[in-house]
Amino acid sequence: MPKIRRPLEQINKIDEEELLILKKRVDIATAIIIIFVAFLIARLWFLQIHKGEEYGRLSENNRIRIQETQAPRGNILDRHGRIIITNRPYFNLVWTKEDAPDPDYVIKRLSRILNEDISTLLSRIREASGRPRYVPILLKEDIDWKTLVYIENHHFELPGVRVEAVPSRDYLYQNLASHLIGYLGEISKEELKKKEYSNYQGGDPIGKMGIEKVFEKELRGEKGHRYLEVDVHGFEQQELEQQDPLPGRDLQLTLDIDIQRTAEKALEGLGGAVVAMEVNTGNLLALASSPPLQLEEFVGGISSKAWKKLLENPLHPLFDKTIQGQYPPGSTYKIVTALAGLAEGVITPETILYCPGSMRLHGRRYGCWKASGHGAVSLTQALAESCDVYFYQVGLKVGVDKLATYAESLGLGQKTGIILENEKEGLVPTSDWKKRRKNESWQEGETLSVSIGQGFNLTTPLQVCRMTAAIVNGGKILRPHIIAEIKDPDGSTIQKTEPEVVGEAFGNAQQRNSIIKGLVAAVNNRHGTSGNAKLANITVGGKTGTAQVVRMKKFKSMPEAELPRKYRDHAWFTCFAPAENPEIAITVLIEHGGHGGSAAAPIAKKILEEYFKDRLKQDVEP
Repeated sequence: MPKIRRPLEQINKIDEEELLILKKRVDIATAIIIIFVAFLIARLWFLQIHKGEEYGRLSENNRIRIQETQAPRGNILDRHGRIIITNRPYFNLVWTKEDAPDPDYVIKRLSRILNEDISTLLSRIREASGRPRYVPILLKEDIDWKTLVYIENHHFELPGVRVEAVPSRDYLYQNLASHLIGYLGEISKEELKKKEYSNYQGGDPIGKMGIEKVFEKELRGEKGHRYLEVDVHGFEQQELEQQDPLPGRDLQLTLDIDIQRTAEKALEGLGGAVVAMEVNTGNLLALASSPPLQLEEFVGGISSKAWKKLLENPLHPLFDKTIQGQYPPGSTYKIVTALAGLAEGVITPETILYCPGSMRLHGRRYGCWKASGHGAVSLTQALAESCDVYFYQVGLKVGVDKLATYAESLGLGQKTGIILENEKEGLVPTSDWKKRRKNESWQEGETLSVSIGQGFNLTTPLQVCRMTAAIVNGGKILRPHIIAEIKDPDGSTIQKTEPEVVGEAFGNAQQRNSIIKGLVAAVNNRHGTSGNAKLANITVGGKTGTAQVVRMKKFKSMPEAELPRKYRDHAWFTCFAPAENPEIAITVLIEHGGHGGSAAAPIAKKILEEYFKDRLKQDVEP
């Protein structure tokens, strides 16, 4: 019978080497457990202590949602305190990714509700790809009432979607002063990168043009905040706290609504500009560019179709002709030539020069607009009847460089300093300019053209109006102002604009008075070119101008009515009143309008009648 081994004997026979191996294995397992536990403790410390505050805040954000509330932009008023632009509520559709468990379903559903292509909605979502998931994405601006009601009634079926009520611009006078005031648009990615827009977010409205852009900081105001308790799907449960937004500051313009409307109505259907200025302050009463912008088209973002239509319009509505239009000044420049001739001693008010209808220089004929000639003319008659030959002779004696000096002293060829973007400076040519620009010497024949406002001369309507004001206000070159006051929402004045003299015209009072006499004769004398601006009991002084667009022999004998519009001359008229104590200067420019006396002067007359309506009414009352 085999011998049975007892358990105790088995244990006693375990090799010492085997025990050592077993001990090592236990030690390794223990070390792994200790390391694992240490890692868990370190991670717990990192999450609960080091990052505790941050994750606590994120966790709280899952329950408490902070909504920003857009501040109402400041109102824009005219000089008499009448509101031109204020605010109205409109409704935006926004979507929060974090609250949408099935984004594809939501986007497809919204595409049908909004009647928008899915690609359009997706592009807006892609534009916001860098933002946190809890920041709302603007999908549609200014939704209509029917869409709003539908979404509110079905909002439980659209997780993450909500309607935001935000203040929008309300244009009480439609497109009044549209180029001056400008419009709003959604802030772009490029703008968001700029330091001055560091406190803006994607989707915020921002001024894109005109006063809305230049005074963005003053008009914008400060956002408010709502602290809401939401459920896991982002649906609002209750409002915990609210901080009201601070409205933007109000801008009171120097503009007069009635004068501006009169100017814009007179320009209907035309391409052109009107500037009306107080001659002693530089305050602008009207700044009209035609055609106007359709401001309502920009609310909620202008459509590509509407934008294309603006770009293709031959009258160029996107172009502010008052400060960006650069045109040959035509015979309005004869004011400069007259002042230079008087100040340089080339002529006196009594100097008589003969006009036979043309002038020859170096074998070339330079004609007067009146082919039969004006005969023997003085300065007064030359200004009144706009005799080209008279000013040819004066300009030739003065010289182009001296003419340029006097033109610049009257503010031509330089920006006026108006607080608007993209103002153009025009051009006052000199012999040195031509040498630098074209590497050619100046020709005397070119001086004749410059003397009557043709050739290389370029001016803006605002420059011509300021020049006119300087002739009658004692030679002061004023900075044009469009802002009278900036006010806090409580009505207190933050900033008030005062007249600012930035230069002084050459020549003395006697010389300027001689020019004024000729300009008054232009409106009131029988053969004056500006008779269409004459008022019954207010003495007006003014100067017409016809600026040649192209020289084409084949059109020379063609009646103006049959001439293609793009080849017709620009029509100018600049004036002031009352002549005894001038208050207002008005400049009118009609693109391809033909003659200043027939196209531009009647428009100026309508504005003068509006400005002087109370005095004209008193004069006719028994």
